[in-house]
Amino acid sequence: MSGSKPDILWSPHHPDRYVICDSELGLYRIGPVGSAETKAGALPLSEETAATLLAINSDTPYMKCVAWYPKQEPECLLAVGQANGRVVLTSLGQSHNSKCKELVGKEFVPKHARQCNTLAWNPVDSNWLAAGLDKHRADFSILIWDIHSNKFTSEASMAADKIRLLSGDTDSGMVVTKPLYELGQNDACLSLCWLPRDQKLLLAGMHRNLAIFDLRNTSQKTFVNTKAIQGVTVDPHFHDRVASFFEGQVAIWDLRKFEKPVLTLTEQPKPLTKVAWCPTRTGLLATLTRDSNIVRLYDMQHTPTPIGDETEPTIIERSVQPCDSLIGSFAWHPSSQNRMVVVSAANRAMTDFTVFERISLAWSSTTSLMWACGRHLYECSEDGAEGTVDQDIATKMRQRAQSRYGHDTVQVWKNHLLAGGDDPQLKSLWYDLYFMKQYTEDMELKQQGNKQSLVYSGIKNIVKSSSGTTENRRCWSCTERQTDMRRYHSEERSLALRLCGWISRGSDIDVEPFLRSLEQEGEWERAAAVALFNMDIRRAIQILNKGASTEKGDVNLNVVAMALSGYTDEKSSLWREMCSSLRLQLKNPYLCVMFAFLTSEAGAYDGVLYESSVAVRDRVAFACMFLSDAQLPRYVEKLTTEMKEAGNLEGILLTGLTKDGVDLMESYVDRTGDVQTASFCMLKGSPGEVVKDPRVQCWIENYRNLLDAWRFWHKRAEFDIHRSKLDPSSKPLAQVFVSCNFCGKSISYSCAAMPHQGRGFSQYGVSGSPTKSKVTSCPGCRKPLPRCALCLMNMGTPVSNCPGTGHGRARHSGTGKSDEKVDLTRENKLAQFNNWFTWCHNCRHGGHAGHMLSWFRDHTECPVSACTCKCMQLDTTGNLVPSDSS
Repeated sequence: MSGSKPDILWSPHHPDRYVICDSELGLYRIGPVGSAETKAGALPLSEETAATLLAINSDTPYMKCVAWYPKQEPECLLAVGQANGRVVLTSLGQSHNSKCKELVGKEFVPKHARQCNTLAWNPVDSNWLAAGLDKHRADFSILIWDIHSNKFTSEASMAADKIRLLSGDTDSGMVVTKPLYELGQNDACLSLCWLPRDQKLLLAGMHRNLAIFDLRNTSQKTFVNTKAIQGVTVDPHFHDRVASFFEGQVAIWDLRKFEKPVLTLTEQPKPLTKVAWCPTRTGLLATLTRDSNIVRLYDMQHTPTPIGDETEPTIIERSVQPCDSLIGSFAWHPSSQNRMVVVSAANRAMTDFTVFERISLAWSSTTSLMWACGRHLYECSEDGAEGTVDQDIATKMRQRAQSRYGHDTVQVWKNHLLAGGDDPQLKSLWYDLYFMKQYTEDMELKQQGNKQSLVYSGIKNIVKSSSGTTENRRCWSCTERQTDMRRYHSEERSLALRLCGWISRGSDIDVEPFLRSLEQEGEWERAAAVALFNMDIRRAIQILNKGASTEKGDVNLNVVAMALSGYTDEKSSLWREMCSSLRLQLKNPYLCVMFAFLTSEAGAYDGVLYESSVAVRDRVAFACMFLSDAQLPRYVEKLTTEMKEAGNLEGILLTGLTKDGVDLMESYVDRTGDVQTASFCMLKGSPGEVVKDPRVQCWIENYRNLLDAWRFWHKRAEFDIHRSKLDPSSKPLAQVFVSCNFCGKSISYSCAAMPHQGRGFSQYGVSGSPTKSKVTSCPGCRKPLPRCALCLMNMGTPVSNCPGTGHGRARHSGTGKSDEKVDLTRENKLAQFNNWFTWCHNCRHGGHAGHMLSWFRDHTECPVSACTCKCMQLDTTGNLVPSDSS
């Protein structure tokens, strides 16, 4: 290959050896850097590999093409095509056996000298070597030699003498002049390859066409006219697919449809120099253009198409840059996946390069992550071990959906238990909604509905509307201390205290039931703080002592109780001084705010109000009792802003289910992704304009889509029913109903509207009891309904009694408006699904749903004779099973 760019050939038997073909042949061995196989003078190919030069062969000048013998023995035998058309067998410094010695140095000489363009060994009958030559008048351009042949022409002596004179070779036995086959008369061959499907078939790129020669009948050939005649190569994974090129364009051929290319790749601005299929990857073609440092890859993805459709395969195109210098040639490694060695055009610098696969990611709705890389498939699922890592919100929502989270509309506070009961924000949210619901029910009993909207507007709006606030002074109860505290009271403040859960009903502030509930839950410190805020220091001490005496109680609570008992209102007392300095060392925030309250000046309670570890409801309740009308709105406004920015669900108590509440919930969803809680929360007693907010609708639709993705179709239907009860405007109109083929009327509507008089159902072809009867004809025009394709009975459904009418109504796959009043929770269930009307939208054949499902368990085609429609396969969800068992 003198004067041209170098080429690379991998050994067909040694995965660590390759040959660089240029003005001479160089044999290299590749190995890990620093291993015993790589010598000190090894050439680095990459960070991990290096190449060692094993042998050089300079005995064959004017090389134009090289081909490596495909069989194991003789080893390292190469055929070299020269500029004068000769093909010489040579080797690279190996210890030859007798068979190899007989072949090395053998020459195959054409009748007329012209350039040899390409060589190809037959992969099955390895004695055959095909050579493609330039055109020479009426001579043949494809010669197939038998390397073990010693045949000469009929004028053997004359030819031998001529050869010896031209070459100076004295051993005429090493020169072969009679080829086994001669093909392609009066033409030129630029490229060729044997077809793996048959050892007698040879594909050649001739001067103006691609031709397939069959050696069993050399007088005939199959050809197609094209300019893409260079570099023909067969896909090793798909033997009917062939690639060839001309200038900057690659053509992909299918030998079964050889009339035209099945695909033409994007034309490159510069001429191509090499194309090669990857031997380890299906459908991956690499191309190289002149004066380029990138290799362009084409990944051909095939999708099944109907017979007769001429569709091109999907091509994924990408480029890789193995090195910075201009690339002379490249070669795929025969066994290492996606690995190639490239050689630079200028200085023979070599690079070992691996093409990394495009990674395809698939993330299931159950949080399992799977990706494909090469031939490997990796799966990553969430660790089921508890306490190690916090679960993903999608996993939490899925588990909560299975426990019917959000559906308890009576004891609303129990929804936080359905969510696991370990999230304080969810607990606060559902208690807020429970107290709001409880108060609105009392308002309905008292016929004071005008305040219902105020309850759901949040404490922020409640305190703004506060009027008639009275100020009184309250002394410590059950003590001899005469110090009194300034407290504020109004109807709105009492409502706020009730929403905070401190009092149950009425205007009197009686926190004793609340204290008892806290004691039952073991929240001793919180109960003591609430008692203290209500001016009952003796009750607070009693609670602390009781908490310390329990089985799992904290003995230190007795010490806190003892400290409380020494309370004095003298500002300069040692007790106040020590409590002020040491209270911050207490770990429990409620114990800390107790002493902050006792040591604060009147009206200055920042130590209590801004203790972030104390529940928002307790801080707001404290503010409603001890802040004036001027201080309270400012504090609530500031706290609301803080809650909205943090997305803290405890702030719903302040914002209510208003636009501010939607803003807060938006921050919460942005932080956690919990669209489930957001959807259920906004549906609870929200006014219509809030539910219609685009953000709320987005959360609801996303949650519905999640349920569908998890195949929780029953749960999604329950959610839709739950939603329609709380938001009647969301209930969709009937979209599908069964109509008569003759009159077009809905069978469902007609059955529901029939009066129960006269002959009843008998006039419509129905006999027997109304509750177990079948409507086998249209109630409108009395024409018979279609027959089931399997049982051949007229379609009809067992009906159940309509509410209040005493007679039946049909239930089909689509329902009428009268269905809207049916209570799905009643014991009087609708007709079984097995008897519903079903039909294929493609062939229009159908029958009872139960019969159809039973048929398609064992069959793929329609049950009607002569109909080949694959009905069930047309439905993408036909074979899916719901994940929920409800």
